[in-house]
Amino acid sequence: MENSELKPFPAPIPLKKILGPSFILLALGLGSGEVILWPYLTANYGLGLAWAALLGISFQYFINMEIERYALVKGESVFVGLNQIFNWSAYWFIVSTFIGFGLPGIIAAAAEVFAFVFGFNQFKWLAIFLLILIGLILSIGKTVYDLVERFTKTIIFLGIPFIVILTLFLTDWSDWLALFNGLIGLGTGYNFLPVGISLATFFAAFAYSGAGGNLNLTQSIYIKEKGYGMGKYSQKITGLFHQLGEKKIDLSGKNFALTQENTKNFSAWWKKINLEHFLIFWLLGLIAILLLMLLAYNTAFGLTNNASGINFVINEGLTIGQRFFPALGSLFLLVLGVMLFQTQLGILDSASRIIAENIALKKIKHQEKQINLSRIYYTVLWFIIIAGVILFLFNVYEPRFLIVLGAILNAFAMFVHIGLVYWLNQKNLPKDFRPTLIRKIIILIIFCFFGFFSGLIIWDSLIKKFF
Repeated sequence: MENSELKPFPAPIPLKKILGPSFILLALGLGSGEVILWPYLTANYGLGLAWAALLGISFQYFINMEIERYALVKGESVFVGLNQIFNWSAYWFIVSTFIGFGLPGIIAAAAEVFAFVFGFNQFKWLAIFLLILIGLILSIGKTVYDLVERFTKTIIFLGIPFIVILTLFLTDWSDWLALFNGLIGLGTGYNFLPVGISLATFFAAFAYSGAGGNLNLTQSIYIKEKGYGMGKYSQKITGLFHQLGEKKIDLSGKNFALTQENTKNFSAWWKKINLEHFLIFWLLGLIAILLLMLLAYNTAFGLTNNASGINFVINEGLTIGQRFFPALGSLFLLVLGVMLFQTQLGILDSASRIIAENIALKKIKHQEKQINLSRIYYTVLWFIIIAGVILFLFNVYEPRFLIVLGAILNAFAMFVHIGLVYWLNQKNLPKDFRPTLIRKIIILIIFCFFGFFSGLIIWDSLIKKFF
Protein backbone atom coordinates (compact mmCIF):
# COMPACT_ATOMS: atom_id res chain seq x y z
CA MET A 1 0.00 0.00 0.00
CA GLU A 2 1.17 3.51 -0.79
CA ASN A 3 2.23 5.69 2.12
CA SER A 4 -0.27 8.34 0.97
CA GLU A 5 -3.04 5.84 1.75
CA LEU A 6 -1.87 5.31 5.33
CA LYS A 7 -3.73 7.07 8.12
CA PRO A 8 -2.48 7.83 11.63
CA PHE A 9 -3.99 5.71 14.42
CA PRO A 10 -6.12 8.32 16.22
CA ALA A 11 -5.31 9.29 19.79
CA PRO A 12 -7.91 8.10 22.33
CA ILE A 13 -10.74 10.40 23.38
CA PRO A 14 -12.18 10.79 26.91
CA LEU A 15 -14.05 7.79 28.32
CA LYS A 16 -17.37 9.63 28.60
CA LYS A 17 -17.30 10.33 24.85
CA ILE A 18 -16.89 6.67 23.87
CA LEU A 19 -19.86 5.45 25.90
CA GLY A 20 -22.56 4.09 23.61
CA PRO A 21 -21.92 0.84 21.75
CA SER A 22 -21.94 -1.25 24.93
CA PHE A 23 -25.33 0.20 25.88
CA ILE A 24 -26.75 -1.07 22.60
CA LEU A 25 -25.26 -4.53 23.07
CA LEU A 26 -26.50 -4.64 26.66
CA ALA A 27 -30.00 -3.65 25.57
CA LEU A 28 -30.05 -6.40 22.95
CA GLY A 29 -29.94 -8.91 25.80
CA LEU A 30 -32.35 -7.16 28.16
CA GLY A 31 -35.49 -8.38 26.46
CA SER A 32 -34.37 -11.94 25.84
CA GLY A 33 -32.07 -13.29 28.54
CA GLU A 34 -32.60 -10.73 31.29
CA VAL A 35 -36.37 -10.17 31.11
CA ILE A 36 -37.57 -13.53 29.76
CA LEU A 37 -35.29 -16.56 29.89
CA TRP A 38 -33.36 -16.19 33.16
CA PRO A 39 -36.41 -15.00 35.14
CA TYR A 40 -38.42 -17.86 33.56
CA LEU A 41 -35.88 -20.41 34.79
CA THR A 42 -35.78 -18.70 38.19
CA ALA A 43 -39.57 -18.71 38.53
CA ASN A 44 -39.58 -22.45 37.91
CA TYR A 45 -36.30 -23.63 39.50
CA GLY A 46 -35.19 -20.92 41.92
CA LEU A 47 -31.94 -18.97 42.08
CA GLY A 48 -29.59 -21.94 41.90
CA LEU A 49 -28.85 -21.10 38.26
CA ALA A 50 -27.39 -17.65 38.99
CA TRP A 51 -23.88 -19.06 38.50
CA ALA A 52 -24.69 -19.76 34.85
CA ALA A 53 -25.90 -16.20 34.27
CA LEU A 54 -22.63 -14.90 35.73
CA LEU A 55 -20.59 -17.28 33.58
CA GLY A 56 -22.64 -16.51 30.47
CA ILE A 57 -22.22 -12.74 30.57
CA SER A 58 -18.52 -13.14 31.46
CA PHE A 59 -18.05 -15.33 28.39
CA GLN A 60 -19.73 -12.70 26.25
CA TYR A 61 -17.49 -9.96 27.62
CA PHE A 62 -14.41 -11.73 26.24
CA ILE A 63 -16.17 -12.67 22.98
CA ASN A 64 -17.18 -9.05 22.40
CA MET A 65 -13.75 -7.65 23.15
CA GLU A 66 -12.12 -9.80 20.47
CA ILE A 67 -14.73 -8.51 18.02
CA GLU A 68 -13.97 -4.94 19.11
CA ARG A 69 -10.24 -5.58 18.80
CA TYR A 70 -10.51 -6.22 15.07
CA ALA A 71 -12.67 -3.15 14.35
CA LEU A 72 -10.48 -0.94 16.52
CA VAL A 73 -7.35 -1.88 14.57
CA LYS A 74 -8.77 -2.21 11.06
CA GLY A 75 -11.53 0.42 11.06
CA GLU A 76 -13.90 -2.07 9.42
CA SER A 77 -16.35 -4.70 10.58
CA VAL A 78 -15.29 -8.31 11.10
CA PHE A 79 -17.50 -9.22 8.12
CA VAL A 80 -15.13 -7.43 5.75
CA GLY A 81 -12.12 -9.35 7.04
CA LEU A 82 -13.90 -12.70 7.17
CA ASN A 83 -15.18 -12.30 3.62
CA GLN A 84 -11.58 -11.90 2.45
CA ILE A 85 -10.52 -15.17 4.10
CA PHE A 86 -13.69 -17.26 3.77
CA ASN A 87 -15.61 -16.63 0.57
CA TRP A 88 -18.69 -18.42 1.96
CA SER A 89 -18.89 -16.43 5.19
CA ALA A 90 -21.16 -13.68 3.83
CA TYR A 91 -23.77 -16.24 2.78
CA TRP A 92 -23.57 -17.92 6.18
CA PHE A 93 -24.12 -14.64 8.05
CA ILE A 94 -27.03 -13.64 5.81
CA VAL A 95 -28.86 -16.94 6.27
CA SER A 96 -28.04 -17.61 9.93
CA THR A 97 -28.89 -14.06 10.99
CA PHE A 98 -32.24 -14.09 9.20
CA ILE A 99 -33.19 -17.51 10.61
CA GLY A 100 -31.98 -16.65 14.11
CA PHE A 101 -33.56 -13.20 14.40
CA GLY A 102 -36.40 -13.30 11.89
CA LEU A 103 -38.49 -14.97 14.60
CA PRO A 104 -40.29 -12.06 16.32
CA GLY A 105 -40.50 -13.60 19.78
CA ILE A 106 -39.40 -10.50 21.70
CA ILE A 107 -42.05 -8.20 20.23
CA ALA A 108 -44.65 -10.94 20.75
CA ALA A 109 -43.72 -10.95 24.44
CA ALA A 110 -43.93 -7.15 24.59
CA ALA A 111 -47.34 -7.22 22.93
CA GLU A 112 -48.63 -9.88 25.33
CA VAL A 113 -47.50 -7.84 28.34
CA PHE A 114 -49.05 -4.62 26.97
CA ALA A 115 -52.26 -6.50 26.10
CA PHE A 116 -52.57 -7.77 29.68
CA VAL A 117 -52.03 -4.32 31.17
CA PHE A 118 -54.55 -2.61 28.89
CA GLY A 119 -57.07 -5.46 28.87
CA PHE A 120 -56.82 -6.53 25.22
CA ASN A 121 -58.08 -10.01 24.42
CA GLN A 122 -55.80 -10.59 21.44
CA PHE A 123 -52.17 -9.45 21.31
CA LYS A 124 -51.40 -10.62 17.76
CA TRP A 125 -52.58 -7.40 16.13
CA LEU A 126 -50.79 -5.30 18.71
CA ALA A 127 -47.56 -7.20 17.94
CA ILE A 128 -47.98 -6.46 14.24
CA PHE A 129 -48.52 -2.76 14.99
CA LEU A 130 -45.40 -2.64 17.19
CA LEU A 131 -43.26 -4.29 14.51
CA ILE A 132 -44.33 -1.70 11.95
CA LEU A 133 -43.77 1.08 14.50
CA ILE A 134 -40.17 -0.08 14.98
CA GLY A 135 -39.62 0.09 11.24
CA LEU A 136 -40.90 3.67 11.16
CA ILE A 137 -38.73 4.70 14.12
CA LEU A 138 -35.59 3.31 12.48
CA SER A 139 -36.46 5.12 9.26
CA ILE A 140 -36.68 8.68 10.60
CA GLY A 141 -33.25 9.37 12.13
CA LYS A 142 -30.54 11.34 10.36
CA THR A 143 -28.15 8.47 11.11
CA VAL A 144 -29.43 5.15 12.40
CA TYR A 145 -26.66 4.60 14.95
CA ASP A 146 -27.23 7.92 16.73
CA LEU A 147 -30.97 7.29 16.92
CA VAL A 148 -30.55 3.76 18.31
CA GLU A 149 -27.94 4.89 20.86
CA ARG A 150 -30.10 7.73 22.20
CA PHE A 151 -33.20 5.55 22.40
CA THR A 152 -31.29 2.75 24.11
CA LYS A 153 -29.64 4.95 26.72
CA THR A 154 -33.01 6.49 27.63
CA ILE A 155 -34.64 3.10 28.21
CA ILE A 156 -31.71 1.77 30.25
CA PHE A 157 -31.34 4.89 32.40
CA LEU A 158 -35.07 4.82 33.22
CA GLY A 159 -35.69 1.07 33.35
CA ILE A 160 -32.79 -0.32 35.37
CA PRO A 161 -33.03 2.18 38.29
CA PHE A 162 -36.76 1.37 38.53
CA ILE A 163 -35.96 -2.36 38.72
CA VAL A 164 -33.25 -1.71 41.35
CA ILE A 165 -35.57 0.30 43.60
CA LEU A 166 -38.44 -2.16 43.21
CA THR A 167 -36.21 -5.13 44.01
CA LEU A 168 -34.79 -3.46 47.13
CA PHE A 169 -38.30 -2.77 48.42
CA LEU A 170 -39.61 -6.28 47.74
CA THR A 171 -36.76 -8.54 48.80
CA ASP A 172 -35.33 -9.44 52.22
CA TRP A 173 -32.10 -11.02 53.45
CA SER A 174 -33.31 -14.58 52.69
CA ASP A 175 -33.76 -13.73 49.00
CA TRP A 176 -30.26 -12.26 48.81
CA LEU A 177 -28.85 -15.30 50.59
CA ALA A 178 -30.53 -17.53 47.99
CA LEU A 179 -28.97 -15.38 45.26
CA PHE A 180 -25.51 -15.66 46.81
CA ASN A 181 -25.91 -19.44 47.09
CA GLY A 182 -27.03 -19.53 43.46
CA LEU A 183 -23.85 -17.76 42.38
CA ILE A 184 -21.86 -20.71 43.75
CA GLY A 185 -24.27 -23.29 42.32
CA LEU A 186 -26.43 -24.07 45.38
CA GLY A 187 -30.11 -24.22 44.50
CA THR A 188 -33.32 -25.36 46.16
CA GLY A 189 -32.77 -29.11 46.34
CA TYR A 190 -30.04 -29.24 43.69
CA ASN A 191 -26.49 -28.23 42.88
CA PHE A 192 -25.79 -26.35 39.62
CA LEU A 193 -28.53 -27.95 37.47
CA PRO A 194 -31.97 -29.11 38.68
CA VAL A 195 -33.36 -32.47 37.63
CA GLY A 196 -35.72 -32.22 34.67
CA ILE A 197 -34.58 -28.83 33.40
CA SER A 198 -34.79 -28.40 29.64
CA LEU A 199 -31.21 -28.23 28.39
CA ALA A 200 -32.44 -26.33 25.34
CA THR A 201 -34.00 -23.59 27.47
CA PHE A 202 -30.98 -23.48 29.80
CA PHE A 203 -28.53 -23.15 26.91
CA ALA A 204 -30.80 -20.57 25.26
CA ALA A 205 -30.64 -18.45 28.43
CA PHE A 206 -26.88 -18.95 28.62
CA ALA A 207 -26.44 -17.83 25.01
CA TYR A 208 -28.64 -14.79 25.66
CA SER A 209 -26.64 -13.56 28.67
CA GLY A 210 -26.01 -10.49 26.54
CA ALA A 211 -26.75 -10.03 22.85
CA GLY A 212 -26.32 -13.61 21.60
CA GLY A 213 -25.95 -15.13 18.17
CA ASN A 214 -24.52 -13.07 15.33
CA LEU A 215 -25.64 -9.88 17.06
CA ASN A 216 -22.40 -9.86 19.04
CA LEU A 217 -20.66 -9.19 15.74
CA THR A 218 -22.51 -5.91 15.24
CA GLN A 219 -20.32 -4.54 18.01
CA SER A 220 -17.65 -4.21 15.32
CA ILE A 221 -20.05 -2.10 13.24
CA TYR A 222 -21.21 0.01 16.17
CA ILE A 223 -17.74 0.90 17.45
CA LYS A 224 -16.68 1.67 13.88
CA GLU A 225 -19.62 4.08 13.49
CA LYS A 226 -18.93 5.54 16.94
CA GLY A 227 -15.39 6.32 15.74
CA TYR A 228 -13.32 4.04 17.94
CA GLY A 229 -9.68 3.84 16.79
CA MET A 230 -9.38 3.48 13.02
CA GLY A 231 -13.18 3.61 12.81
CA LYS A 232 -12.76 7.38 12.82
CA TYR A 233 -12.38 7.15 9.03
CA SER A 234 -15.45 4.98 8.35
CA GLN A 235 -18.87 5.82 6.89
CA LYS A 236 -22.26 5.73 8.64
CA ILE A 237 -25.66 4.45 7.58
CA THR A 238 -27.99 7.42 7.08
CA GLY A 239 -31.72 7.47 7.72
CA LEU A 240 -34.15 6.38 5.04
CA PHE A 241 -35.19 9.98 4.42
CA HIS A 242 -31.67 11.45 4.59
CA GLN A 243 -29.81 9.43 1.97
CA LEU A 244 -30.35 11.37 -1.23
CA GLY A 245 -27.22 11.34 -3.36
CA GLU A 246 -25.41 8.72 -1.24
CA LYS A 247 -24.24 6.09 -3.70
CA LYS A 248 -20.61 5.17 -3.23
CA ILE A 249 -19.61 3.06 -0.30
CA ASP A 250 -16.30 1.90 1.09
CA LEU A 251 -16.63 -0.88 3.65
CA SER A 252 -12.89 -1.47 3.92
CA GLY A 253 -10.94 0.22 6.68
CA LYS A 254 -7.77 2.28 6.48
CA ASN A 255 -4.26 1.07 7.28
CA PHE A 256 -1.67 2.69 9.50
CA ALA A 257 2.10 2.47 9.81
CA LEU A 258 3.51 0.27 12.57
CA THR A 259 5.13 3.15 14.44
CA GLN A 260 5.68 3.52 18.15
CA GLU A 261 3.14 6.36 18.32
CA ASN A 262 0.42 4.34 16.59
CA THR A 263 1.08 1.32 18.81
CA LYS A 264 0.90 3.54 21.87
CA ASN A 265 -2.44 4.98 20.74
CA PHE A 266 -3.83 1.49 20.17
CA SER A 267 -2.81 0.42 23.68
CA ALA A 268 -4.48 3.48 25.19
CA TRP A 269 -7.66 2.83 23.18
CA TRP A 270 -7.63 -0.87 24.14
CA LYS A 271 -7.51 -0.07 27.86
CA LYS A 272 -10.36 2.42 27.57
CA ILE A 273 -12.71 0.22 25.57
CA ASN A 274 -12.07 -2.72 27.90
CA LEU A 275 -13.07 -0.49 30.82
CA GLU A 276 -16.10 0.89 28.96
CA HIS A 277 -17.35 -2.59 28.06
CA PHE A 278 -16.67 -3.94 31.55
CA LEU A 279 -18.60 -1.15 33.28
CA ILE A 280 -21.54 -0.91 30.86
CA PHE A 281 -21.97 -4.36 29.40
CA TRP A 282 -20.59 -6.70 32.07
CA LEU A 283 -21.28 -4.90 35.35
CA LEU A 284 -24.54 -3.16 34.45
CA GLY A 285 -25.68 -6.23 32.54
CA LEU A 286 -24.92 -8.57 35.42
CA ILE A 287 -26.76 -6.30 37.86
CA ALA A 288 -29.79 -6.29 35.53
CA ILE A 289 -29.80 -10.08 35.13
CA LEU A 290 -29.40 -10.84 38.85
CA LEU A 291 -31.98 -8.27 39.97
CA LEU A 292 -34.57 -9.53 37.49
CA MET A 293 -33.87 -13.10 38.60
CA LEU A 294 -34.19 -12.01 42.23
CA LEU A 295 -37.46 -10.25 41.46
CA ALA A 296 -38.82 -13.34 39.71
CA TYR A 297 -37.80 -15.51 42.67
CA ASN A 298 -39.47 -13.22 45.19
CA THR A 299 -42.72 -12.77 43.28
CA ALA A 300 -43.31 -15.84 41.08
CA PHE A 301 -41.22 -18.81 42.30
CA GLY A 302 -43.38 -21.86 42.95
CA LEU A 303 -46.57 -20.59 41.32
CA THR A 304 -48.36 -23.33 39.38
CA ASN A 305 -48.70 -21.76 35.92
CA ASN A 306 -45.16 -20.35 35.54
CA ALA A 307 -44.14 -22.89 32.90
CA SER A 308 -46.76 -21.80 30.37
CA GLY A 309 -45.68 -19.09 27.92
CA ILE A 310 -44.64 -15.92 29.71
CA ASN A 311 -47.20 -16.29 32.52
CA PHE A 312 -44.39 -15.88 35.04
CA VAL A 313 -44.02 -12.23 33.93
CA ILE A 314 -47.74 -11.64 34.46
CA ASN A 315 -47.47 -13.39 37.84
CA GLU A 316 -44.68 -11.02 38.85
CA GLY A 317 -46.83 -8.00 38.04
CA LEU A 318 -49.86 -9.42 39.85
CA THR A 319 -47.83 -10.23 42.96
CA ILE A 320 -46.28 -6.75 43.06
CA GLY A 321 -49.75 -5.23 42.70
CA GLN A 322 -51.10 -7.35 45.55
CA ARG A 323 -48.25 -6.48 47.92
CA PHE A 324 -48.35 -2.75 47.26
CA PHE A 325 -51.10 -1.42 45.00
CA PRO A 326 -52.32 -2.58 41.55
CA ALA A 327 -50.94 0.46 39.71
CA LEU A 328 -47.36 -0.45 40.74
CA GLY A 329 -47.77 -3.95 39.32
CA SER A 330 -49.05 -2.46 36.07
CA LEU A 331 -46.16 0.03 35.99
CA PHE A 332 -43.70 -2.85 36.42
CA LEU A 333 -45.25 -4.67 33.46
CA LEU A 334 -45.22 -1.49 31.37
CA VAL A 335 -41.52 -0.99 32.08
CA LEU A 336 -40.77 -4.59 31.07
CA GLY A 337 -42.91 -4.15 27.96
CA VAL A 338 -40.96 -1.04 26.93
CA MET A 339 -37.65 -2.85 27.56
CA LEU A 340 -38.84 -5.71 25.35
CA PHE A 341 -39.89 -3.24 22.65
CA GLN A 342 -36.48 -1.58 22.77
CA THR A 343 -34.75 -4.95 22.53
CA GLN A 344 -36.72 -5.85 19.41
CA LEU A 345 -35.83 -2.48 17.91
CA GLY A 346 -32.15 -3.14 18.57
CA ILE A 347 -32.38 -6.68 17.20
CA LEU A 348 -33.98 -5.50 13.97
CA ASP A 349 -31.35 -2.80 13.56
CA SER A 350 -28.44 -5.15 14.27
CA ALA A 351 -29.76 -8.02 12.15
CA SER A 352 -30.45 -5.66 9.24
CA ARG A 353 -26.93 -4.24 9.48
CA ILE A 354 -25.37 -7.70 9.40
CA ILE A 355 -27.40 -8.89 6.42
CA ALA A 356 -27.06 -5.58 4.53
CA GLU A 357 -23.29 -5.39 4.95
CA ASN A 358 -22.79 -8.98 3.80
CA ILE A 359 -25.04 -8.41 0.78
CA ALA A 360 -23.01 -5.28 -0.02
CA LEU A 361 -19.74 -7.24 0.24
CA LYS A 362 -20.95 -9.67 -2.40
CA LYS A 363 -22.15 -6.85 -4.65
CA ILE A 364 -18.77 -5.15 -4.39
CA LYS A 365 -17.01 -8.39 -5.24
CA HIS A 366 -19.10 -8.62 -8.41
CA GLN A 367 -17.73 -5.22 -9.50
CA GLU A 368 -20.82 -3.16 -8.66
CA LYS A 369 -19.29 0.21 -7.86
CA GLN A 370 -22.44 2.19 -7.13
CA ILE A 371 -23.82 0.72 -3.89
CA ASN A 372 -26.12 2.42 -1.40
CA LEU A 373 -25.73 0.59 1.93
CA SER A 374 -28.56 2.58 3.49
CA ARG A 375 -30.97 1.40 0.80
CA ILE A 376 -29.90 -2.22 1.25
CA TYR A 377 -30.27 -1.83 5.03
CA TYR A 378 -33.85 -0.56 4.78
CA THR A 379 -34.83 -3.18 2.22
CA VAL A 380 -33.62 -5.89 4.60
CA LEU A 381 -35.24 -4.23 7.62
CA TRP A 382 -38.69 -4.09 6.06
CA PHE A 383 -38.32 -7.58 4.61
CA ILE A 384 -37.71 -8.95 8.14
CA ILE A 385 -40.66 -6.95 9.46
CA ILE A 386 -42.97 -8.27 6.74
CA ALA A 387 -41.78 -11.83 7.44
CA GLY A 388 -42.63 -11.34 11.11
CA VAL A 389 -46.07 -9.98 10.24
CA ILE A 390 -46.72 -13.05 8.07
CA LEU A 391 -45.77 -15.36 10.96
CA PHE A 392 -48.23 -13.53 13.22
CA LEU A 393 -50.97 -13.72 10.58
CA PHE A 394 -50.46 -17.50 10.48
CA ASN A 395 -50.81 -17.53 14.29
CA VAL A 396 -47.15 -18.34 15.02
CA TYR A 397 -46.71 -15.99 17.93
CA GLU A 398 -46.19 -17.84 21.23
CA PRO A 399 -43.38 -15.69 22.70
CA ARG A 400 -41.33 -18.14 24.75
CA PHE A 401 -41.38 -20.80 22.01
CA LEU A 402 -40.07 -18.28 19.44
CA ILE A 403 -37.44 -16.91 21.83
CA VAL A 404 -36.11 -20.35 22.85
CA LEU A 405 -36.05 -21.60 19.24
CA GLY A 406 -34.21 -18.47 18.12
CA ALA A 407 -31.76 -18.73 21.01
CA ILE A 408 -30.86 -22.35 20.19
CA LEU A 409 -30.15 -21.41 16.58
CA ASN A 410 -28.14 -18.40 17.71
CA ALA A 411 -26.09 -20.42 20.20
CA PHE A 412 -24.78 -22.53 17.32
CA ALA A 413 -24.13 -19.34 15.33
CA MET A 414 -22.06 -18.10 18.28
CA PHE A 415 -19.97 -21.27 18.20
CA VAL A 416 -19.21 -20.58 14.53
CA HIS A 417 -18.38 -16.89 14.84
CA ILE A 418 -16.20 -17.32 17.96
CA GLY A 419 -13.93 -19.60 15.96
CA LEU A 420 -13.99 -17.40 12.87
CA VAL A 421 -13.11 -14.18 14.74
CA TYR A 422 -10.32 -15.94 16.65
CA TRP A 423 -8.80 -17.08 13.36
CA LEU A 424 -9.34 -13.65 11.78
CA ASN A 425 -7.45 -11.85 14.55
CA GLN A 426 -4.59 -14.33 14.37
CA LYS A 427 -4.30 -14.02 10.61
CA ASN A 428 -5.08 -10.37 9.82
CA LEU A 429 -3.79 -8.34 12.76
CA PRO A 430 -0.15 -7.35 13.28
CA LYS A 431 1.54 -9.39 16.00
CA ASP A 432 1.61 -6.60 18.59
CA PHE A 433 -2.17 -6.10 18.23
CA ARG A 434 -3.24 -9.73 18.64
CA PRO A 435 -4.75 -11.14 21.84
CA THR A 436 -2.47 -12.17 24.68
CA LEU A 437 -1.95 -15.82 25.58
CA ILE A 438 -4.46 -15.71 28.45
CA ARG A 439 -7.13 -14.21 26.17
CA LYS A 440 -6.44 -16.88 23.56
CA ILE A 441 -6.91 -19.60 26.16
CA ILE A 442 -10.16 -18.04 27.41
CA ILE A 443 -11.57 -17.76 23.88
CA LEU A 444 -10.64 -21.37 23.07
CA ILE A 445 -12.38 -22.55 26.27
CA ILE A 446 -15.49 -20.58 25.33
CA PHE A 447 -15.35 -21.96 21.78
CA CYS A 448 -15.19 -25.54 23.06
CA PHE A 449 -18.01 -24.87 25.54
CA PHE A 450 -20.39 -23.57 22.87
CA GLY A 451 -19.36 -26.37 20.52
CA PHE A 452 -20.07 -29.05 23.13
CA PHE A 453 -23.44 -27.62 24.14
CA SER A 454 -24.49 -26.98 20.53
CA GLY A 455 -23.76 -30.60 19.67
CA LEU A 456 -25.58 -31.78 22.79
CA ILE A 457 -28.71 -29.77 22.00
CA ILE A 458 -28.73 -30.83 18.35
CA TRP A 459 -28.41 -34.46 19.46
CA ASP A 460 -31.06 -34.16 22.17
CA SER A 461 -33.56 -32.04 20.23
CA LEU A 462 -33.21 -33.40 16.70
CA ILE A 463 -31.22 -36.58 16.12
CA LYS A 464 -32.70 -38.59 19.01
CA LYS A 465 -36.22 -37.68 17.89
CA PHE A 466 -35.91 -38.48 14.22
CA PHE A 467 -33.31 -41.28 13.98
